[in-house]
Amino acid sequence: MARLFGSSGVRGLVNIYLTPTLACKVGLAVASHVKAKKALVARDTRVSGLMLEDALVSGLLAGGAQVSLVGAVPTPVLAYLTRLLKADVGFMLTASHNPPQYNGIKIFDGDSLSFTDESQCAVEEIIAENSFVMSDWRGVGEASVVDVSHFYMEMVRKAVALRRQWRVVADPGCGATFDVGPAVLKAAGCRVTALNAQPDGFFPARSSEPTAESLKDLAQVVKGVGADVGVAFDGDGDRVAFIDEDGSFVDFDRSLAAYAAYSLKRAGGGTVVTNVEASMCVETMAETVGGKVVRTKVGDVYISEAIKRYAAVFGGEPCGAWVHPRFHYCPDGPLSAVLLLKALEEEGKSLREFIADVPEYVTLRENVACSNNLKHNAVASIEKAVRSAFPEYTNFSTVDGVRLALKTGWLLIRASGTEPLIRLTIEGESLKAANDIMGRGAALVKKQFEELKK
Repeated sequence: MARLFGSSGVRGLVNIYLTPTLACKVGLAVASHVKAKKALVARDTRVSGLMLEDALVSGLLAGGAQVSLVGAVPTPVLAYLTRLLKADVGFMLTASHNPPQYNGIKIFDGDSLSFTDESQCAVEEIIAENSFVMSDWRGVGEASVVDVSHFYMEMVRKAVALRRQWRVVADPGCGATFDVGPAVLKAAGCRVTALNAQPDGFFPARSSEPTAESLKDLAQVVKGVGADVGVAFDGDGDRVAFIDEDGSFVDFDRSLAAYAAYSLKRAGGGTVVTNVEASMCVETMAETVGGKVVRTKVGDVYISEAIKRYAAVFGGEPCGAWVHPRFHYCPDGPLSAVLLLKALEEEGKSLREFIADVPEYVTLRENVACSNNLKHNAVASIEKAVRSAFPEYTNFSTVDGVRLALKTGWLLIRASGTEPLIRLTIEGESLKAANDIMGRGAALVKKQFEELKK
């Protein structure tokens, strides 16, 4: 049986890959695996959310779980509530930043951590072998609608008190943060202008992924109203992107590196966690304050696991997914937005000034189409060849794909966790260095893929 779980849970095209039948099986399999007595279920604003929620809940009830329906809330709210309310498991129906025709199922344990690879494999095995454990008719669970998202609001309000009334433009993108995103900022004392703050599962205003291209309207409004910061969230609110006071999109790597250094400085040192795709500017900034960087596979589940394992003070990925372990282990867009403002306040800097010390390197990315059944074998076959193609490498890692550190940058070749692609990520100290690395790397991947197809 092919893997159901990718790097972000179960995800796929609705009614083609992710069907109500599969959702029901996932619910029953998880109830069988963890013997869940208490489960929380939430969803983002996608039009398929209610359909899949009904199916998932049916499986959970058949397995004897008592289910609390939280409604349309951000993923970090669901994760936080799962731990706060002492649930055995929490389910988030979302495809995060993917287009509206996709949906997914992300699962959290009772400590707000995403399901581990081991638990995911156990669920897949139950489904493959049809070894579900059905409850006796007297033990079938019940479902109830609960209003508990205010607990998250109270947590943020108590944790972060801003002295200054920041002028913020917030863009939930019609996603799950449509209510919570602006409300959290207002509760912290900000003067908020909201864009696209109505729930709409078709994401009509912009794509659900916050990028420089999709946030052009936000950038114009920030500049037009003279705001201090613009913040935008993805479809389920586990990512945040920033626009500075001049209306410029803030590079994900640079904001991550700057906040990582701030967190280390605030903690008096320690460890921060990021993935193999993040810029080397994270190490550069961490070293300035005596910190250490641990790198993981791509995927917030691996970031969160490493944060807990190494007692790290902060962790994140260069897509706006930031994890603050003082609160919970799920990437949290609204909380990250408020905490960044707190950092600016404590440092006495604007957002542009906050990232000014972060070095800028040249990053290039290229995707090579490769079927899901071949992509992992293709990357594995590259390992030996890539060392020969880059004899000058200084460090070699297979934590996630193949990563080579070079004197003038680095190269990462990995299989996508959610799409039929092999991803090449290159970073160079200069454009010339980056182009050289990309040219050799892309040629190598295409050659190896063609040989596999023979």
